[in-house]
Amino acid sequence: MGESSNVHEKSQAFYGPNLGYIIELYEQYLEDPSSVDEETRRYFDEFGAPETSTPTEVPVSGPSFDLEKVVSATRLINDIRAFGHKAADIYPLKDHPREQELFELSRYDLTEEDLKQIPARLLSDDAPKPNASALELFRHLLDVYTGTVAIELRHLDDMEEKKWIRRQVEQGALQQTFSKEEKIELFKRLAETELFESFLHKTYVGQKRFSIEGLDAMVPLLDAMVGGLISSGSEHINIGMAHRGRLNVLAHVLGKPYEMIFAEFQHAPNKELIPSEGSIGINFGWSGDVKYHLGLDRKVVDQQKEVRLNLANNPSHLEFVGSVVEGYTRAAQDDRSEKGSAVQHDDLAASILIHGDAAFPGQGIVAETLNMTNLTGYRTGGTVHVIANNTIGFTTDPNDSRSTRYASDIAKGYEIPVFHVNADDPEACVAVAKLISEYRAKFHKDILVDLIGYRRYGHNEMDEPMNTNPVLYKAIKGHQSVRHVYAARLEEEGVMTKDEKAQIEQKIEQALKAARDLVPSEEEDADIVLPDAVHKGFPKVDTSVEREFLTQLNEELLNWPEGFGVFHKLQKVLDRRRDAFSEGGKIDWGHAETLAFASILSDGTPVRLSGQDSERGTFAQRNIMLNDVESGKKFSPLHVLSTAKASFSVYNSPLSEGSVLGFEYGYNVFAQDTLVLWEAQYGDFANSAQVMFDQFISAGRAKWGQKSGLVMLLPHGYEGQGPEHSSARMERYLTLAGEKNWTVANLSSAAQYFHILRRQAEMLGKEEIRPMIIMTPKSLLRHPLATSPVEAFTEESFKPIVEQPGLGENTEKVERLVFCTGKMAIDLAEAVGKSEESLDFLHIVRVEEIYPFPVREIRDVISRYPNAREIVWVQEEPKNMGAWTYIEPRLEAVTTNRLDVRYIGRRRRSSPAEGNPTAHKQEQARIIREALSRDVVSSGAGTSTYQKDRK
Repeated sequence: MGESSNVHEKSQAFYGPNLGYIIELYEQYLEDPSSVDEETRRYFDEFGAPETSTPTEVPVSGPSFDLEKVVSATRLINDIRAFGHKAADIYPLKDHPREQELFELSRYDLTEEDLKQIPARLLSDDAPKPNASALELFRHLLDVYTGTVAIELRHLDDMEEKKWIRRQVEQGALQQTFSKEEKIELFKRLAETELFESFLHKTYVGQKRFSIEGLDAMVPLLDAMVGGLISSGSEHINIGMAHRGRLNVLAHVLGKPYEMIFAEFQHAPNKELIPSEGSIGINFGWSGDVKYHLGLDRKVVDQQKEVRLNLANNPSHLEFVGSVVEGYTRAAQDDRSEKGSAVQHDDLAASILIHGDAAFPGQGIVAETLNMTNLTGYRTGGTVHVIANNTIGFTTDPNDSRSTRYASDIAKGYEIPVFHVNADDPEACVAVAKLISEYRAKFHKDILVDLIGYRRYGHNEMDEPMNTNPVLYKAIKGHQSVRHVYAARLEEEGVMTKDEKAQIEQKIEQALKAARDLVPSEEEDADIVLPDAVHKGFPKVDTSVEREFLTQLNEELLNWPEGFGVFHKLQKVLDRRRDAFSEGGKIDWGHAETLAFASILSDGTPVRLSGQDSERGTFAQRNIMLNDVESGKKFSPLHVLSTAKASFSVYNSPLSEGSVLGFEYGYNVFAQDTLVLWEAQYGDFANSAQVMFDQFISAGRAKWGQKSGLVMLLPHGYEGQGPEHSSARMERYLTLAGEKNWTVANLSSAAQYFHILRRQAEMLGKEEIRPMIIMTPKSLLRHPLATSPVEAFTEESFKPIVEQPGLGENTEKVERLVFCTGKMAIDLAEAVGKSEESLDFLHIVRVEEIYPFPVREIRDVISRYPNAREIVWVQEEPKNMGAWTYIEPRLEAVTTNRLDVRYIGRRRRSSPAEGNPTAHKQEQARIIREALSRDVVSSGAGTSTYQKDRK
């Protein structure tokens, strides 16, 4: 900023627009000194505010001006820009006070005569016209910033963004002139929107539809947004929204035919109603969903290019779909066709997320998703956010649902520009939509529109809002809809007559009735039929890899660029991977995973992995991305693998589970050719993403026909480390298992992990594909009994069950069949290896793929042992957790009541594991002792835990 010897000289250095700029910086400094750069901070520390106590003459090409008045005028102009939103006309019901007194001239010790004497160019680079006075500028900015659009930019640190937006709005971007034809088309859109809702209301009395009425302008706003995004290059536009207004957006923004929507109201969907050109992709799954949760995928030709519009399916969990849509968009932007990390192209796709005014500040998933906006692995080049603000949440007033002035305020923490728009001014809505599309194209950052209206009816059309919100709903009942408000405006302007209005509305009503007449009168057969490919499940897949090729991959994975310095301790660990291919060598879990990824990339399948520590692995087992010890530069051998035919991307995620898992699910749904994996830091962290498991991943195919091959890695195992991070809550996923909706596996060897990943990659894109949940190990990552020889990778494939080597060989002597899974199997194997007693009375079988349940394989094992008297399920989890509740009836069914089926493990508990490591060891020792003890076969001895807890 330059140096000077005294404050007076400093003050004189600034005048005109520079003075306005320095005053704004000073106000920023007063609020937060760290928000301005170091040099500016030092200046204010030493000299304080610009000197205004002594009137100073400022020459401006002629007359001189009183600096004190110029400074006051500058403050006034800056305050209008910063706080104009408080005085803006943004509430259609006029039920919020406008703080217009903020800009009374007397508050600034100014008069109109003072402002007339000051040239506008002194205060702004964007004066409304040449030679304008400060008074004209004042009136112009009041019109711009306190009209039906209010703007909040004060929280932005990037001055270029702030200046660009101000320049646009002050030069008239929000006060566009619409032609007569454009105004009539806008009225038609509003009429279509409202009359569609009215038709549903009268025709399907009492059915829920979650009407858009009160926010009707959202439809033309979305029209303009979509058009703007297409103009800037988007070939995919993905929209996420909850149920409010969803049917209208489906009908008018995405072009879902009326007759298809009416058929859903009549429970008579008909394939003949789907357009023959195949531009609409709809699959209801087999169990389906309610009409206001369904999405649509449509290809349209717009601006002479084909564009894919997608409204994501969404359950009633409102905001959770936002992260899924972001995943869709990133998948559409990423080029995964070449080796290395996937290459992102921001302009290829864009997201529009429509939020509820109560949900936006109220649901934590919103902040999680906003936090991803500038993160390398999750950014999507700028999301357009729209708050569908009907100023009430179900029956809850804003003062009971948020602690902030606006529903949008959480966005300020992420430096997102905010536009508040009165939904009764459709022209302003369209103008804002066009501007924000330009902003997204220029800055590739998020931007938000708070569309403020009201809700014409209750939360749903059967709800009576006068019960809980009588004052609000008296105002709403006395308020005309935007269709009538805008029609009156056009009549006053001479753009449209009453007869022309009536003709437009009559044509719309005729179209609605004609569409209704196309719908079959009878309900269709409602039988739920599982598709044949899903019912049959996975076919057998050969996942072995030739030894020569696997050896080549291994060598390449251990090479890095000349001069690249790997941390010496890590280099020793990685170097040992060469020894695994020599005679007697073994491959551990992390090594097997890397080989699996290398072979999958070599087959031409892209891989994307994310999680809170996924580059290294929570337990330092992966190290798939190396860091130079001197420069910190990153390198992955998988990026330069000579045989790779597709991209490999790995990202350390933010400390969020819900948004990141939703993102990865969305990415995989859109990019079904890609092996997408999400890894929890610990398995029980998945609790924080339970909505994603419950509403999307487990049931998305059945409800919406939404295929996914997403892999979820959940570390699981009892090592005496306490109740947190022991259990990945396997029981929850088994409770949700049905209709072959996903795979739940708990593996006991590195080779099994290698093969199940390769099998999943092989099934991508096929009808049989399903998500996969793997209970991944912790202590087993390097356990000798969980490692595998090279032959297990080159000569074998995935096995749903694995039998304990060395046991069960004398089939006549076996009386007990022990079934177990995961770490429990290794603990038993370790005890078997140390046992000095004969164990020929038992055989141990590891159930590796728990769901779908391997009925045939288990039945075959049981049939080999004619003298078996019992089946014992052994687990480390408490009896009310883990697999027992799921597996008991299935084991009973397989034995056909020939054998007793019983349980050995921890008793029922509220907490997943002991907090005391000594208590854990004692319990684990007891479980193993009972499982391997001949004394408990068909006798009461040792079965007290089972008997006492039988109930």
